[in-house]
Amino acid sequence: MGLWTLLEGFLLLANALAILNEDRFLAPRGWGFQDFSGGRTKSFKGQLIGLIYATQYLRVPLILLNSICIFVKLVSG
Repeated sequence: MGLWTLLEGFLLLANALAILNEDRFLAPRGWGFQDFSGGRTKSFKGQLIGLIYATQYLRVPLILLNSICIFVKLVSG
């Protein structure tokens, strides 16, 4: 496993976190952002929810990174 494969794996994970819908998936399971806006943000679950919302706000850079990854795959074969 090379560095490129590891970076692609992280990109796929970021894509998976970016498409999670709060109303349909996160809130019914108790993972809504309003549930952890208090003092419980230092827990592991609170930090994971923060990571999910950070990736949702970074969708435009994710689109650019996906485009670069697709271009490199097309060129290198």
